[in-house]
Amino acid sequence: MLARTLCQALRTQGVYRGMTLPRMTALYSTQGGKPVVVSEKDEVRVKLEPIKRTGETLENKRARLVYQSRKRGILETDLLLSRFASKYLSSMTPEELEEYDALLDELDWDIYYWATRNYSITPLPERFKDSKLLAKLQDFSENKKKEILRMPNLHPN
Repeated sequence: MLARTLCQALRTQGVYRGMTLPRMTALYSTQGGKPVVVSEKDEVRVKLEPIKRTGETLENKRARLVYQSRKRGILETDLLLSRFASKYLSSMTPEELEEYDALLDELDWDIYYWATRNYSITPLPERFKDSKLLAKLQDFSENKKKEILRMPNLHPN
């Protein structure tokens, strides 16, 4: 499913394995309704609905969030979120874990621009304007100690 969605996203850009493909002309909702006509000037953003998880233990949720923080697909976001998760995830309350989970459902570049306070590229949505967790991520992203950053170990020694 994800591979198909990524291929469709690449097709909208006109490139897939070096071949020029037809551009997308309409978007169809899986919920029904009329198709939306798309022109070459339109920005098409592909966002998958998050999986509804029920009965997940806090231990499993933390393990999943570590994985989702490390394996985003964009190096900048991987590095930022993996280091943030390594430092704060184990001490987060269940409510903070829910908020972090919701943040990880957003698009990679959106998270990166919000964390670096670059709202001119991706405006911050209302639902995150008063977020203490996002404020903590923004403070963390400043790298005030000017450290050389690398991906943290998966399991600290």
